[in-house]
Amino acid sequence: MSSWSLAQLLAGLHDDIEQRLSIARKSFTHAPSKGDASESVWLDLLEKYLPRRYQAATAHVVDSEGKFSDQIDVVVFDRQYSPFIFNFEGRKIIPAESVYATFEAKQTLNARVIRYARDKCASVRALHRTSLPIPHAGGTYDAKPPMPILGGVLSFESDWKPPLGEALQEALSNGDAVSHLDIGCIAAHGKGIISYLPMEKSRQLPFFSN
Repeated sequence: MSSWSLAQLLAGLHDDIEQRLSIARKSFTHAPSKGDASESVWLDLLEKYLPRRYQAATAHVVDSEGKFSDQIDVVVFDRQYSPFIFNFEGRKIIPAESVYATFEAKQTLNARVIRYARDKCASVRALHRTSLPIPHAGGTYDAKPPMPILGGVLSFESDWKPPLGEALQEALSNGDAVSHLDIGCIAAHGKGIISYLPMEKSRQLPFFSN
């Protein structure tokens, strides 16, 4: 019988990410360089493990009305069917219709970072997205409504004590249909999913777990 262990493989991947984020924190005193290094760790992870149809990049997002989002640390988008609007010397502009998720990547998670990530996500969700009918051999499929854009935050560690306790959950519970966060990872402490229901039906239901 094989001695391979999926749990060990995933634990090793987690340890590698945590170590690389720790090295980025210890090696760079210049804040922008430290931030760029942290973003690179997460981008490399997503580029390696996402299916090839998808891609992750630092980018701005633009809609058909010419409105732009803020710069987003990590944008997960469709690369197979939706080309870049602009790609020059590492600067990418991505059409709003191709975006699946946005993340802010920071060394440390706290209330200020959560507010910042929420605002960045809202700048993408507020853009106008179009959808067209899809022709095929037998006729035409109806236009699909745009998929919800996931919003998230990625960090090395949490400022709260305990790092995944009630203070974090309270900070995450704020937000509305445009600015809520859906998913996050704190590499040094654990990972979690944030469930969300529309504010008029239920309060936001976040949880992070080790």
